[in-house]
Amino acid sequence: MLSLGIPEIGGPYAAGAILLALGALLLFLALRPDPRELGREIARHLPATSASAFARRRPLREILSQQGALVAISSMVVGQMVMIMLMVITSLHMKDHNHSLADISVVISFHTFGMYAFSVLSGRMSDRWGRERVIALGAILLMAASITAPLSPELFPIAGALFLLGLGWNLCYVGGSSLLADQLLPEERATVQGFSDLLVGLASAGGSLASGFVFSSAGYAATGVLCAIAALLPLALGSWRLLTPRRTVPAG
Repeated sequence: MLSLGIPEIGGPYAAGAILLALGALLLFLALRPDPRELGREIARHLPATSASAFARRRPLREILSQQGALVAISSMVVGQMVMIMLMVITSLHMKDHNHSLADISVVISFHTFGMYAFSVLSGRMSDRWGRERVIALGAILLMAASITAPLSPELFPIAGALFLLGLGWNLCYVGGSSLLADQLLPEERATVQGFSDLLVGLASAGGSLASGFVFSSAGYAATGVLCAIAALLPLALGSWRLLTPRRTVPAG
């Protein structure tokens, strides 16, 4: 990248920009027909009773009052916040312990691998074991990562902890998004999932900001302890959901 006049650390950003542009072009040219139009076509061919149920949108407040929707969104939001808080500050922690840029890149690669490589498996686990169990397992992994990451400044212990952090986030997010979809009628999904994504984005911003303050004032270990405490919430919510009667989308 230096030969192209791009700083060494700018390489990942340049590669990301190119891949995002290719993804956008692929969606624009190849995503035919539009999924929204497919949904409308399905609704037009449903029986009258089913079509009326398909078209009836409940207010957002009513949906969020459901136990399942509350557990799903809270698990995704808290899981995202915990993951971001520990992830974004780990590179500074490693720099403080004189790790090279290559070491930091290895750790972030381990983390990213944990975040995305097992999505198919976590989806199958969510279907087979239940969304709540997957959320609870993800929370346990988030706690384990938060506790173990500060224990050693060496490369591979940190890489292992960040891998667990990514995998725990994956389980919370896949389990939570699946549970949320279970609570929604097809015509409600875009609005509610968009609202959920907004909260997840705000959690990312808040977690990133908070991690800097905690790290500068109390250190990396305190950041890990705070993340572990926060991860208790999706664990408690998943367990609560398991122990109470379940309710999915009402019929009609």
